[in-house]
Amino acid sequence: MPVSSSAAATGLDPRLTPARPDLAAAELEGIVSAPRYVAGEARRIAVPAAPLRRRRAGDAPLETEALFGETARVFETDGEGWSWVQLDADHYVGYLPSDALAPLAATPTHKVVALRTFVFPGPDIKLPPREALVMGSRVAVREVRGAFAVTPDGFLPLVHLAPIDARENDFVAVAARFLGVPYLWGGRSSLGIDCSGLVQSALAAAGIAAPRDSDMQEAALGEEVPLGGPVRRGDLFFWPGHVAIAETEETLLHANAFHMAVARESRAGAVARIGDAGLALRRIRRLAPAP
Repeated sequence: MPVSSSAAATGLDPRLTPARPDLAAAELEGIVSAPRYVAGEARRIAVPAAPLRRRRAGDAPLETEALFGETARVFETDGEGWSWVQLDADHYVGYLPSDALAPLAATPTHKVVALRTFVFPGPDIKLPPREALVMGSRVAVREVRGAFAVTPDGFLPLVHLAPIDARENDFVAVAARFLGVPYLWGGRSSLGIDCSGLVQSALAAAGIAAPRDSDMQEAALGEEVPLGGPVRRGDLFFWPGHVAIAETEETLLHANAFHMAVARESRAGAVARIGDAGLALRRIRRLAPAP
């Protein structure tokens, strides 16, 4: 997404900067140059997974996804079905389909912790489900009725939910639940996910906020450890444009285009294979405390 030359001069990341040559967020006035500044309006994601693209076109590259119940700030809605937004979760900026957005509703109380779950029209698993939600989706539970949580959108299996502030103890175990999920550039769900999306989703389940892209994660997460030193569970391995999670000293978990899925791969094999493609392992970062 283009930003003004003044924005580039400040070193702002265009992926995270709500500024275009014709429009910018109100808080950027005096920082970037634009003919118009707007505060933006809060909206929620009302579909299971909304594609955020760099251009207002259905065939534009997928940058990331916003999940059901997450929120975004909308700066502009055009007449062609697109809204220019900034996601609240990780501050990514881009274009969402306008029909994926809805006014804010009840504050979410729970989140989906299963890879996928169904929303039923009533408290009966034999009813045809209205839709499927993915891990990380946020819902407002009004009451519990038997084995179901009652939400404004329908009935969800209670066993697939956890309180919004619940935290997983082991983000690596969360990442392993995604084994076999298809690789999708820009994907962030159990329907399709990329390498940094896997890291971001697994860490989010453990209550750790992480940036969206692998280069951002490399710069922001944990502390650097020597490439030749001992490896711990949860260490993050970074190549140019790629990230993997150490499951053990000998194995890695990562979403990758070689397997076209989230895969478990030997550390030595992955390093050699990616190195043969011209990309050398350049950094290992360790979160503290270690998982």
